[in-house]
Amino acid sequence: MAILNIRKEGDPILRRSSREVDVITPRITTLIEDMVDTLHKADGCGLAAPQVGVLKRVVIIETEPGIIYKMINPEIISSSGSQNEAEGCLSIPGKWGITERPAKVTVRATGIDGRTFELTGEGLLARAICHELDHLDGKLFTDCAIRMLDPDEVE
Repeated sequence: MAILNIRKEGDPILRRSSREVDVITPRITTLIEDMVDTLHKADGCGLAAPQVGVLKRVVIIETEPGIIYKMINPEIISSSGSQNEAEGCLSIPGKWGITERPAKVTVRATGIDGRTFELTGEGLLARAICHELDHLDGKLFTDCAIRMLDPDEVE
């Protein structure tokens, strides 16, 4: 597979809304596998297609090593609770901020096999789901940060 270029803050594609995937083609499955390679190379926990220059509703998340969620046309169907934690982004390197996100979310998506599934996540997984789905609508974590952190505040 290939390592894709991660778009950085200021790139206008990061502010655009993504289109739904109508058909899971070989091009979409290749995109997802390339996104996995790119995520591993960048040492992140999530990546959305707009971050690699593709305006499609596709995200991948790996908050636990070896467990990769590949989601096509994901949508949050329920959320509860609240958590305020530090958040960063591969598209905004070196910046961190405190954001308020739900403590628990359930997302419905289509897998690369074409089957619909639901995933419920808490803690970091819930944060990652919200963060990556925001990318699909042209939103960055800095848009919802309660406050930005100074470099010496980041662990």
